[in-house]
Amino acid sequence: MQGIEMTEDTLSQKLDQLIAVLERIAPPAMKAADLTVADCFVWTPERLALDPVTHVNRVDISLIQAVDNVRDILLDNTRRFADGLPANNVLLWGARGMGKSSLVKAAQAAVNAENPDRAPLKLIEIHREDINSLPLLMNSIKNTPYRIILFCDDLSFDHDDTSYKSLKAALEGGVEGRPENVIFYATSNRRHLLPRDMIENERSTAINPSEAVEEKVSLSDRFGLWLGFHKCSQDDYLAMVDGYAQYYGLDHDKPKLHAEALEWATTRGNRSGRVAWQFIQDLAGRLGKSI
Repeated sequence: MQGIEMTEDTLSQKLDQLIAVLERIAPPAMKAADLTVADCFVWTPERLALDPVTHVNRVDISLIQAVDNVRDILLDNTRRFADGLPANNVLLWGARGMGKSSLVKAAQAAVNAENPDRAPLKLIEIHREDINSLPLLMNSIKNTPYRIILFCDDLSFDHDDTSYKSLKAALEGGVEGRPENVIFYATSNRRHLLPRDMIENERSTAINPSEAVEEKVSLSDRFGLWLGFHKCSQDDYLAMVDGYAQYYGLDHDKPKLHAEALEWATTRGNRSGRVAWQFIQDLAGRLGKSI
């Protein structure tokens, strides 16, 4: 009997030691985020934390030119979501530098400014490499009293990357579905979020090509709104430059301003909102003015 009791004591000690080890290696419990301290946050999954952003890198929505139609659609969708009405996940895709991410951040600020008496709409940025943790983040914020835009900039997936499946389930595919107070906005240079050669490879090697391609591109179907951004014309580019110059009070002869802006775009080999902004930064520096 004594031998049996010693064996039981030893087993109990081993179990206690195992429990202690598991507690040490288990991820820390996520603390409830204080969303009152800011309107924008960045998700840091390593610490299971939402870090507040006190100074948001964004421009006034009036400065985002040449995308009037998609701007109005995004504003309307964001406004309805903030008011507690049905709204869609949004994929902003297309030409680089045309203001996709700037428009998301500007739309959030504009909608909040329209109705300061309403609870502010929050924006949480999740980095592309952290998409696998999206279900954890959504679960942690679904019971907050705020309505939240989850934002992923430059979202795309490469070969052998299966994290897109986590995004599919989190957006619409799970049993519980997307929380009522959460919406997902993403920007990408790719309409289907996957490289064309990856889709073509699936079509050429699969037993059932159509099913393989459908499985890959169905991720983009989870976004109810697709807003396309296209390369701007010379007139649109110069309108962007004029808008920035007027907004920031950069007193410069207009013909000279346009000539310098076009030369700047030529050296970059591209005309876009980003190139216009970079030119304005250079101009402001040469004029000795801050913006």
